[in-house]
Amino acid sequence: MSDYAPIDTAAAIQVAALREALRAFLRESELIAQANGLTPQRHLLLLLIKGAPDGSERSTVTQLAARLRLAQTTVTDLVRRAEETGLIAREQSDVDARVAILRLTEEGERRLARSFRAHEIERNELLAVLRKLAR
Repeated sequence: MSDYAPIDTAAAIQVAALREALRAFLRESELIAQANGLTPQRHLLLLLIKGAPDGSERSTVTQLAARLRLAQTTVTDLVRRAEETGLIAREQSDVDARVAILRLTEEGERRLARSFRAHEIERNELLAVLRKLAR
């Protein structure tokens, strides 16, 4: 008796296509980030700050850690390095003095904008794959 049930080939093809499209998107994103003077991690950090769900273009380390699904200490280190390179700035919260609010600097905005524009084709290709698989 087998300890597994075979998976449907059509389902495997769909999942494989999805994983392939995601991997292609992520790899191209890494290359574009590097071409614009960003590590892939910094690119994602800048994008998540700029793309804050509330539209504020700001974030806290705690919010970033949750969105990145990383330990807060890891995100704190990533933020510190991005701050040292002049890509993000820290401001004290008006509501809670213990909380630092992060925003992009002009240089961070510039590098993110270049990467973002260069990545439009890949975003559209990934969306096309997702639409096709959703049918």
